[in-house]
Amino acid sequence: MSSILTNNGAMVALQTLKATNNALTAVQAEISTGKSVANSKDNAAVWAISKVMESDVQGFTAIQDTLSLGESTVSVARQAAESIASRLNAIKDNIVNAQTANVDRAKLQVAIDADVEQIKNIVATAQFSGMNLIDGGTATASFLASLDRKADGSVGVSTIDVTGQNLSTGDYVATAVFGATTDGVTANSDAAAFNLDGAGGTGTIEIDAAATYAAGDKISLNIGGKTATYTVSEADAATTTPADMIAVGLKNAVDALGIEGLTVDYDSATAGTLAFTNDGTKDLTVGAQFKNAGAGGLSLLNTIDVSSDASALSALNNIDGILQTAVDAAAAFGAVESRISTQADFVSKLTDALKSGIGSMVDADMEAASARLQALQVQQQLGVQALSIANQSPQSLLSLFQ
Repeated sequence: MSSILTNNGAMVALQTLKATNNALTAVQAEISTGKSVANSKDNAAVWAISKVMESDVQGFTAIQDTLSLGESTVSVARQAAESIASRLNAIKDNIVNAQTANVDRAKLQVAIDADVEQIKNIVATAQFSGMNLIDGGTATASFLASLDRKADGSVGVSTIDVTGQNLSTGDYVATAVFGATTDGVTANSDAAAFNLDGAGGTGTIEIDAAATYAAGDKISLNIGGKTATYTVSEADAATTTPADMIAVGLKNAVDALGIEGLTVDYDSATAGTLAFTNDGTKDLTVGAQFKNAGAGGLSLLNTIDVSSDASALSALNNIDGILQTAVDAAAAFGAVESRISTQADFVSKLTDALKSGIGSMVDADMEAASARLQALQVQQQLGVQALSIANQSPQSLLSLFQ
C-alpha cells in the first residue's frame, strides 16, 4: 500500500544515513585526537584503567628524578671516601718510613698533618644538594624507588636506604685507658704498642680500672694485621669493674681472630689485664687504641704521631684500622650507587612499558581508521542518494489521478 502520509522508504534511508553520519563522526574524532577511547563515554572501563595507569606513569617519572638525585648524592660520597682512602695510603707510607730511626720524623709528621687537613676538607665539602653522607650528620637517607600498586587498588612505596658513614676526624677525647704494659710502652695513654717475638714472646696490656668509660667507647687491638674490637655497653659502664668487662670482651674477640700460636689469658688478679703469649713462628706486633663514644670514624687520625719509636709503632698499628674504615665506607656507597642505578634503569623501562600498554588500549589504529573513513564517505553518499530517491516516490502517486 502506498501512502502520501507515511514514507517508509524515506524513513529507512534516513535512519541508515544517520547511522553512517554517526560512524563517520566517530572515525573523524579518532583521526583528529589519535585515540579510540578519548573520554569515558567512548569506553568507561578502558578509560578508567588507562587513567590509573597514566597516573602511575607520572609517579614513576617523578621517581626517576628522585633516583637521579640519590645517585648523584651517593656518587659524591663514594668519590670522597675513595679520595680519603688515597690520602690515608699516603699517610701510611709516611708512617712506614718513620719506623726507621735515622729519618727526619719531623718532616714526615708535617706531611702527615697536611694529609689529615686535606681529609678534613674533603669531608666538609662532600655534599650534594645540601646532604653530606660522610660527615656523621646523616644517619640514614631514603630515596623513593618504586610505587607498588596492589590488587585491591591501594598503593605502597618502596625506598632505597643509604646509611651515612662518619668519616669525620672530630670529637675525639684522649683518655688514659691503657695502664702499665710491658716492653717499655708508655703507661696511662689512649694507645699502646709492643712486639711479641715468635716462639714464646710475651706481653701484657692493662685496661685502666680508674678510667671513666661510657657506652659506645671502643677499644681495638690490632695483632699481626688483624683487628679485634670491643664496644662498651651501658651495662659495662654501669658496673663497678668496667675494665674487667672490657678485658674479657677483648679476649673473646682476639680468640675469634684465630691467630696461629697466639694465646690470650685474662689475669683476674690484676683488674683488666690481658697477658699475651706468642708460640707461633712469626713475630707479632700488638697495637691498642681507644676511641671515645661519639668520635668521628677517622678521629684517631688526631692521635697519629711519629716523633718517637714507640709512637711511630703505635701509629703503624692504628693506620690500617683507620684506612679500613674509609675503604668500607667507599665500598658501601659503591654498592648502594650501583643499586640505585639499576633501579633507575628498571623504572625507565617500566615507564616505557606502561606507556605502550596505555597506547594499545586507547590509541586509534590510524590505518584502520583511514580505511573506515573512506568506506563511510562512500556509504554517506549512497545514503544521501537513497534518501533522495525515497523522497521522490510519492511523486508516482500523482499518475493515479491523471
